[in-house]
Amino acid sequence: MSYKTLMVHLDSSTRANARVSLALKLARSFGSHLAGVFAAFEPHPREFYVMAGTADYYDAHRKLRAEQRAAIERLFRAELERAQVAGTLVDAEKNTDIVSSLLHHSRSADLTIIGQANPNDPETFVSDHFSETVVLGTGGPVLLVPNTGYFETVGTRVLIGWNGSREAARAVHDAIPFIVSAAHVTIATSSSTFSPAPSQASCSELAAMLARHGATSIDISRFDRHAAETTGDALLNFAVDGGFDLLVMGAYGHARLQELVLGGATRSILLTATLPVLMSH
Repeated sequence: MSYKTLMVHLDSSTRANARVSLALKLARSFGSHLAGVFAAFEPHPREFYVMAGTADYYDAHRKLRAEQRAAIERLFRAELERAQVAGTLVDAEKNTDIVSSLLHHSRSADLTIIGQANPNDPETFVSDHFSETVVLGTGGPVLLVPNTGYFETVGTRVLIGWNGSREAARAVHDAIPFIVSAAHVTIATSSSTFSPAPSQASCSELAAMLARHGATSIDISRFDRHAAETTGDALLNFAVDGGFDLLVMGAYGHARLQELVLGGATRSILLTATLPVLMSH
């Protein structure tokens, strides 16, 4: 089992280059085809036609966006050639709703790679709740790349956030290509916050299954949550303290009356993760 098709989200943010670099590393490691899809916030023209001069502003915005898109797509093509990775550019804006179009294309990929929202960089904004929408809507695993730091390795030390749920099981199965090639894997459960807490037998069964797939170094650990911490914060702190370079976890949430309702740990980690996170719903 491997990731034969990766898809990376391209935009004009300051972290786009780092995201492309990481995607290329993974594509070379897994022997994957890498698809790049540009999607950025694009206001509807009617939103500008409210006062004199706004039509000119919209035209200038559209021209700037086209120039930014051309620049990142030139970079993507050049980096594909330099890394000798097979890849293509996908047009996500043929559809008026660029997020729906991106989701449509992501469903043909084994792994979708996106960036983390950054309030200090408005170019990371694509739409409201973009990362949550992708994680819950793509139908496959999503790799979230943090908005700070550079990652020489991803998946050499893998931390699995395990609570015995369907979502956690889905994430583990989706992460098997990382897990079987990792130098070490830790299955981590909360000693006080998951309800119901997974049994030792559940963790041991998971470890045995992963060993049958070829994982060679697996241990089971528990992490505590202090009173002032959320479960997401406690898991991230455990990951950082343990020197892990990939967190694998289920994404918990659903759509309700056209509103995304996410679990607290899922939302917290999407916003504050400082290491790459593979999520599946």
